[in-house]
Amino acid sequence: MHPADYFIVVIYLISIVILGIVLQRKASEGIESYFLGNRNLPWWVLGASGMASNTDIAGTMLITALIYALGTKGFFIEIRGGIVLVMAFFMIFMGKWNRRAKVMTLAEWMQLRFGSGVQGNLARIISAIANLVISIWIISYFAVGGGKFFGELLAINDRFAAIFMILLAMGYTVVSGFYGVVWTDVFQGVLIFIAIIYVCAIALNTAKIPDEFLISVPLAEGKFQSISTTVTDWSNLWSSMELNLPGQYSAYNLFGITIFFYLLKTTLEGYSGVGGYMSQRYFAAKSDREAGLLSLLWILLLAFRWPLVTAFAVLGIHYGVTQEVIADPELVLPTVITEYIPVGIKGLLIACFIAAAMSTFDSIINSSAAYWVKDIYQAYINPQANRQQLIFQSRLASIVIVLLGLLFSFPVVNINDIWGWLTLGFGSGLFVPLLLRWYWWRFNGYGFALGTVVGIIAAISTKFMGITFPEYANFLIPSLCSFAGCILGTMMTEPTNQEVIDNFYKVTRPFGFWGKVSTNLPSSIQAKIKAENYRDILSTLIAVPWQLSLFLMGIMLIMKRWDNFGILLLFFMLLSISLYFTWFRHLAKEVKIESNDQEDGEMER
Repeated sequence: MHPADYFIVVIYLISIVILGIVLQRKASEGIESYFLGNRNLPWWVLGASGMASNTDIAGTMLITALIYALGTKGFFIEIRGGIVLVMAFFMIFMGKWNRRAKVMTLAEWMQLRFGSGVQGNLARIISAIANLVISIWIISYFAVGGGKFFGELLAINDRFAAIFMILLAMGYTVVSGFYGVVWTDVFQGVLIFIAIIYVCAIALNTAKIPDEFLISVPLAEGKFQSISTTVTDWSNLWSSMELNLPGQYSAYNLFGITIFFYLLKTTLEGYSGVGGYMSQRYFAAKSDREAGLLSLLWILLLAFRWPLVTAFAVLGIHYGVTQEVIADPELVLPTVITEYIPVGIKGLLIACFIAAAMSTFDSIINSSAAYWVKDIYQAYINPQANRQQLIFQSRLASIVIVLLGLLFSFPVVNINDIWGWLTLGFGSGLFVPLLLRWYWWRFNGYGFALGTVVGIIAAISTKFMGITFPEYANFLIPSLCSFAGCILGTMMTEPTNQEVIDNFYKVTRPFGFWGKVSTNLPSSIQAKIKAENYRDILSTLIAVPWQLSLFLMGIMLIMKRWDNFGILLLFFMLLSISLYFTWFRHLAKEVKIESNDQEDGEMER
């Protein structure tokens, strides 16, 4: 980069550090402030922060690689996680279900569901450990992608670039807590939008793609192969159910089956409420209505990521047509920035992508530290800990988690490899217990603990036994093993205390197999809960294709497929009108239950 570009990047980094220092006092008020911002942050701040946190640099590189190599088919592959389709479920019902618990972490939530006895404590500590493990792996994944990106651009070692970037994010996160996370995310979100507008404008005005062109796909052992495709096939909205791809991408050749399992896996995850640091935004929300509004904003802002990655892919293809084919699809992003972005703007764009990386790191660091402080240290090691001790443990945990994440990133060289395993293997081993906890009254803490442990062991075993499994097998094996553990653990032990289950249902009001519990409530309240649940189920069926069509419109716009864009726009408008009547106009209403036997405890606002 030119010295002017470095100057812009340095100014950005200094600004982030200053903002962290300014917010340090508010974060030090206590762990409620450090991890949730005292549950007093505006919904638009939480929504904008969520968007910035989901726009990570490693994911952006990977999605750009898939769109570059596979076109629209790459979008459908990212149903596995990159589309963040679980947001449709959080927007309609899962966000408000989480908020109603009024807890700080998913692990603490376990005691609301399973009680404060042995099974509740067991579920809580297993959940805390599992979330800490997956957070460390996610930091490793981001370290690989971020290091690869900044190492290529700055002509420095990938690992050094990753270490510098993560340690910087850790620094201001440790100091400023959740306040620093969300407000720096808002600031960084503005930078991300500058990048989106500029890159999309360049792609629309510069890139000329011929009817037939070459792209490259990865083989084994760092080798790549160029293959020919046509612009019609590359940008087609409707793909063949079978592909003929070589190398690593041959995992997607049974395209129809693969996408079916991706959609099934994402749907089950959405209904289970998995979300990691995403859930933290809902624990911090002020009301059900604000949980819905922050989700809506989150999705609308995330939609702009797809024209961005498509613009990079289009420019990567243009570079291959006019100069030479980019061999490694995961290097399309830094190559395009190097070749097409002028001095000054390049520094601003690099700052934008540092912002994208930072906003993901800080969210992971802050939310994962909460599991140690709230669910292990305060709950079992030092229940009498004072405010200073808890804040110290919060900062210490953040540092240790980051260092472990960096340590585990060193053996990994391929972003797609670790992302595929995280989303399909390890993630699949966790979501079954999370699913059953919402919808089956008989499910207990022992079943949750055993199902989680078995799922994790199955996921790790399939990863390290040296056998190459299809991606759908990486989904099926851990999830089926986890399901067996859940059923075995539940049926061989006593049910959760009835008072605990009754209280959980009154607080959360989920749908599912709760007939034995719901009949204890007054009939008028039962009717209102059922009406809300029916609306939520119907709205979810609308929200999923609504989100997909919204994201696809941005891709078609940059690809200049005006026919597909028009179809998607009409579809999106019809779905939006439907969502207004089934979901949006009901946001201001909330059923509250004050007691078990008084109908005047019901309140609607």
